[in-house]
Parts: sequence; C-alpha cells; structure tokens
Amino acid sequence: MSAPNCLVTNDWICGEYLRTRAGELTDATLQHVGITVVSVLIALAVAVPLALLVRARPRFAGPVLGLTTLLYTVPSLAMFSLLLPLFGLSAALVVTGLVLYALTILVRNTLAGLAAVPAETREAARGMGYGSLRLLWQVELPLALPVLMAGIRMATVSTIALTTVGSVVGRGGLGNLIEDALPTFFKAQMLAASVLCVLLAVAADLLLLGLQRLLTPWTRIRTAPGGG
Repeated sequence: MSAPNCLVTNDWICGEYLRTRAGELTDATLQHVGITVVSVLIALAVAVPLALLVRARPRFAGPVLGLTTLLYTVPSLAMFSLLLPLFGLSAALVVTGLVLYALTILVRNTLAGLAAVPAETREAARGMGYGSLRLLWQVELPLALPVLMAGIRMATVSTIALTTVGSVVGRGGLGNLIEDALPTFFKAQMLAASVLCVLLAVAADLLLLGLQRLLTPWTRIRTAPGGG
C-alpha cells in the first residue's frame, strides 16, 4: 500500500508541494525581491538628499524627522488604504508605501553617519582644497558608509517583511501565497512561503554585510599585537 500523498493529508512539510509548485514559488520570490530592491533604492535616493538638506538647514530637522517618524507609525494596511486613491491596485501602491516606511531608518542613519565624521578630517580636506561636493563624495560619505550601510540593512530586512502586506492588493510576492493558503489552511504553502521570507531576509542581510566589508576595508584594520 502506497504512502498517502502529503498534499492530500495537508502536512506542514511536503516535498510534493515543493516539486509541483516550484514555478509558483519562484515567481512569488522574484516579485518579492523586485519590490524590495526597487523600494529600498528609491528610499535611499530620497533619504540622502533629505539628510543633506537637514544638515545644511538645521531648522528643517524637526519637520523632516517628525514627518518620517509619523509615517512609520501608520499601520501598513492603513497606509496602503490612504495611497489607494492615488495609485489604485498596482505595484506602485506597495512600493510607495514601503519607500515611506524605509525613509525613517535611512534618513536618521545617513544623518548619524555624516555626524560621525571627525571635524578635523573635514578641516584637513578643506585645507587641501576640497570643495563642498568633493568633500562630500570623497571624504564624508565614505566615512559615513558603515553607519549608512547599517541603515540600509535594517531598511531592507524591514521592507522584505512589510512586502508581504502588499498581498492585500495582489502585489505581496510571497505574501500572496500566504494569504491564498489561509482560507483553506494549506499548511505546506504557508510554511514554504514563510520560510522563504525568512531566508530572503537573512540572505539580503548577509549580502549587504559582505558589500559593506568590501566597500569599507579600513574598518577591518586592527592594530597588531605588540603595537605594530
């Protein structure tokens, strides 16, 4: 007598599900990754200029930081509902919401990274004839990179988690599979999609950590034993 099919018995761990739904899982994962990457890149493109504006014009610090913090406190479903009249049931709706959430982390970390650059380093660069733009690109941003990359890592992991909520408009990547499985309590699909979300977050964090180490080799320099 053959063993019962794990799809029929609705087991949590089911190799048959992974085999027969591999294409569906791949498509959902690719959509999840795409939405996450686009959202974080747009948020970064907005956050850095905002942080530079706040640093140059401190009077804007309160409004900018206050607004981004306020947006972060809005529940995700409420945020998507507020954006619905503007974007309709589209990927742009989800991406915009995720960008607004990521701004809080990225703006604050960019400001923190720039503030950590030693004043004497700036003065030395100016003494060597560095203008404001060259000082920013060749001195301040490289030195601020470890803190900025930490913010990008946090924003990316947070965005991967929040992307699942986009399933309410059919643009949630792996969240779509989780939502589809809930009405029938399809255990294998719920578990597989949830595990893939976790693996995505871990993989993204490790990838960005590796990129950070590659871009900031000076942070790995340690004084040799004996004060060499």
